[in-house]
Amino acid sequence: MKQITVAGYIASRLADFGVRYVFGVPGGPSIPYMEAFRSAGIDFILTSHESSAAVMADVMARLTGVPGVCHSTFGPGATNISTGIGGAYLDRSPVIVLTSEMPDALIHRTVQMNIDHQQLFRSITSETFRLNPDNVCEVINDAVRICFREYPGPVHIGLPSDIADREFTGSHTQFVDAEITESDMDVARIISLLEKSRHPLLAIGLTAARFCLRKRLQDFLDKYRIPVVLTPMAKGLVNHDHPCYAGVLFHALSDYLEGIIEKTDLVIGLGYDPVEYNYESWIPDVPVVHLDTRITDMPDDHDIVQYRGMPEEWFRILGNLNAGSLVFESGVIKGIRDEMTSVFNGFLGHFGPVTVLNILRDILPADTILTFDVGSHLHLAGQYWFPDSPEKMIITNGWSSMGFGVPAAISAKIAMPGSTVVCVTGDGGFLMACGEIITARRLNLPIIFLVLSDGELNLIKLKQGWKGLYPYATGIISENLFGSDTFLGVKVYNVDTDEKLRSSIEKSLSLKELSIINAVIDPEDYKWLVVRQK
Repeated sequence: MKQITVAGYIASRLADFGVRYVFGVPGGPSIPYMEAFRSAGIDFILTSHESSAAVMADVMARLTGVPGVCHSTFGPGATNISTGIGGAYLDRSPVIVLTSEMPDALIHRTVQMNIDHQQLFRSITSETFRLNPDNVCEVINDAVRICFREYPGPVHIGLPSDIADREFTGSHTQFVDAEITESDMDVARIISLLEKSRHPLLAIGLTAARFCLRKRLQDFLDKYRIPVVLTPMAKGLVNHDHPCYAGVLFHALSDYLEGIIEKTDLVIGLGYDPVEYNYESWIPDVPVVHLDTRITDMPDDHDIVQYRGMPEEWFRILGNLNAGSLVFESGVIKGIRDEMTSVFNGFLGHFGPVTVLNILRDILPADTILTFDVGSHLHLAGQYWFPDSPEKMIITNGWSSMGFGVPAAISAKIAMPGSTVVCVTGDGGFLMACGEIITARRLNLPIIFLVLSDGELNLIKLKQGWKGLYPYATGIISENLFGSDTFLGVKVYNVDTDEKLRSSIEKSLSLKELSIINAVIDPEDYKWLVVRQK
């Protein structure tokens, strides 16, 4: 029987689990693993920065349901990749991060590039391991099992630099899917609250989005007509024109939702992960029923009763709502939505972010996946963009790291090559990840990168203004961001009018080309639309 190396075994097992891509920046010790990946049919996608590699692994996992995998070398490679791994941790994505580590003889020595990777990753992963030839099988199986555990998240595996070519000495064991233990916690009181409620409010969050509950929610709302609010990462689970849909918490014009929130007598958190927005930041002084796969933390002074279990159990419990006694004020919900629409329409008279998103809504095909970076524009898109599923609006909100949008778009296009992919980013976020334009160019990915150029870190400037402070150290550049018609060999369309934007998008779509659209916008919209949080 042909001997198999540690690197070969890892590659073959990852391939068995459905992994087809590893994203990263290699070091010398990475070479045997890269060759093993190639032999196993796994492409190693070279990125310009390790943080981008982690973002790409995160988004790959979200869109395919297969563990995302990324890799870096010692020290600076590991610290670079840790930023993106933090995103997978707080945005709840099943990712495996591989880093080279010093061999046993050097791990505690003073050595170039040597830090304790286990300590580095302990606070931003679900688990961290250090590999040896005898624990390879156990670690790989455990890593996949743990990364899908509720909540899903990244698992770190340290690869000592001297073991890749050693013979695999472990025995292969069967992988068993992770299970969630259901636990009833005061179900009788939950049922009592549901039966008595006349004005319940359903708050849908990230866990519900991860379980793809769109159809279940539609059926539920057809029977129980209650108002619905969503967190940003759950956008798309309920159609924006559904009679029960009120809007999105935390993002633009979300203060308009107070007309619904203040009327409720019970908040029902359905798959609500407070990593996006803590309950106490918005709920009135009413009881909360929290139905999720995890128990959440809340201040002791608030009345919350929780149930940990799977979605089937959530909906079974929700069946105790008294449909005949619910007071559904559809006119109030419609009035809120109409008011929001009217406000947004009031900003269509000039070339600002509302106009840009309105043009995108009008012109992009139905299959489009949009990735949004972090900043004022994300607050706007969270309320004003209307995807028909969460997978078509990819954001980071638990982690909220600028520089997310560009690598997220690249991964989305690799995962879903038949879909149109557009990245909407501010100039600040673009500058943090613009080296990945070379990655997209090398892979010949026809992505549209739309940069909303306002020459500033607008969200920070707004927050300075809320405090009555001078806008200090938020200016990026007062001239054209690119100053050219190309960037790293990619066509740049410089636009500052509705007509130029439409033309550049239509041309990019028709030519199926990789392009950058530099939309020089008036950022004044944000001042009136972004909501100051409590």
